[in-house]
Amino acid sequence: DEKSIGDRSSDEPADLVLTLAKAKMDHLVAEIQGSGNCDGDLPEREGDATNEWIVLTGDQVVTHCGRILEKPESVEEAKRFVAGYAEQPCSTVGSCVLTHLPSGIQVSGVDTATIHFKQTIDGSLVDKLLREEAPILSCAGGLMIEHPLVREHIENIQGTEDSVMGLSKDLVLRLLDELRRSLDDRDL
Repeated sequence: DEKSIGDRSSDEPADLVLTLAKAKMDHLVAEIQGSGNCDGDLPEREGDATNEWIVLTGDQVVTHCGRILEKPESVEEAKRFVAGYAEQPCSTVGSCVLTHLPSGIQVSGVDTATIHFKQTIDGSLVDKLLREEAPILSCAGGLMIEHPLVREHIENIQGTEDSVMGLSKDLVLRLLDELRRSLDDRDL
């Protein structure tokens, strides 16, 4: 249960998303290495006697006016989130954790992007998105910048769209390079 991890009222957003991503990693690595629940799910590489994997987990929250916003628990809460974005920009704070198996070497990082909306955005957008069956209640902060109805309200983004959408490509590439260097330093 993610809600039981961290303190949304006092944790820094970057610390919270790293804590959540590392908890997910611990659970996933235990599943892969210990329980046998992943047997048959991971492909075997032909001609390779060693099974090495890079496992990736992540998490993301939206911040607004100093508050951490996760997935809205109701349509009304989603409307409040979205209406607030007209007043002040919101930011996404996303983490990524990479772990090499079997060595256990782990690297992690955080990326932030800030979204500035036009004054035209308001809670009625939520109703329009729901009519189109957009899964806004499954998105941190009720934020779906990839949807055309939302795009028309975006003034600018400081950062990258992939970061806003949940996983920064630049962060993943930087962490892969860092992991490769760590493995090279240990001759693995």
